[in-house]
Amino acid sequence: MKTIRLTAVAAAMLAFATGASAAEPKHYSFGYDQPHTTAYGIAADLFDAKLRELSHNTMTIDQFPGGQLGQEPQMLQKIRTGDIDFMISSTANAATVSPQSGVLSIHYLFRSEDHLVRAIADPRLVAAVRDMFAETVKDAHVLTLATMGLRNIYGKREIHRMSDLANLKVRVQATPTEDAMFPAYGAQTVHLPFGSVYTSLQTGVMDLAENGVNVYESNKHYEVAPIMSMTGHEANNNVVWVSDKLWQTLTAEQKGWVQAAADEIAAKEPTAAIALEHRSQAKLEKMGVRFVTDVDKAGLIAAATPLQDKIAAGLGPDAVKILAICRSIQ
Repeated sequence: MKTIRLTAVAAAMLAFATGASAAEPKHYSFGYDQPHTTAYGIAADLFDAKLRELSHNTMTIDQFPGGQLGQEPQMLQKIRTGDIDFMISSTANAATVSPQSGVLSIHYLFRSEDHLVRAIADPRLVAAVRDMFAETVKDAHVLTLATMGLRNIYGKREIHRMSDLANLKVRVQATPTEDAMFPAYGAQTVHLPFGSVYTSLQTGVMDLAENGVNVYESNKHYEVAPIMSMTGHEANNNVVWVSDKLWQTLTAEQKGWVQAAADEIAAKEPTAAIALEHRSQAKLEKMGVRFVTDVDKAGLIAAATPLQDKIAAGLGPDAVKILAICRSIQ
């Protein structure tokens, strides 16, 4: 009988110890304004899995996709006040808090999808971008780079060459870079929140929009803009943020885990994002969406190239450095 009692006590103690070691992990908010089915979801999943692994399941994220915590401009304010722990933003929208970020929106800076993948994973570029934000933003920190692939133009008409853009209204991200590039092609720029793009295309408030294939699919923009012209004019680049309010509460070990989880994004997300772009295009083609693949980019590139150095120089020394790094990556 005594042996039975001792066994029961030992079992209870083991159950208590197991329960204590398997305590619920600390949860952190992670916001982004695109659906989870986009490359933003890939990035968040990679981050969460690596953070759980490194922290021995003591840290995890709760994802808030699809603009649940606001569009990117609003979330960029919330990350700085500490109302969001982590978020993803485009480098274009990040230019609202650090203007030199607009360098990564320069057109035809990335020569191909392969070049883009190599660049985003290049430690020199990641370090230069992090340094740029560290110098200019004090209440939030950029952890790493990501990408959603190349941006293309879509609407109800085909774009085969630069002249096809003459006098058309194109919704663009609100950066000086965009405002310089598209007028060089003869187009008119329109600044609208991303959430207004569908209706604006539907009603004719604008003629065209531009974004990656998967974003175009995930937000069903093909319903009102059934033609995508594969201009590949700009990279859909992104940065992963952590609030300084959270950062200051983490131990050195925890900061190491967070940074390593972010590094996992830079290493793996770009290739996965490009593969997602290709799957989306194949799916949309089967649905009857028209892709113009024979765009003559020569005129666009010729118009964009002289502006690259001018824009970077106007943005600042970090932008000039980032431009040079991107060009040096083979």
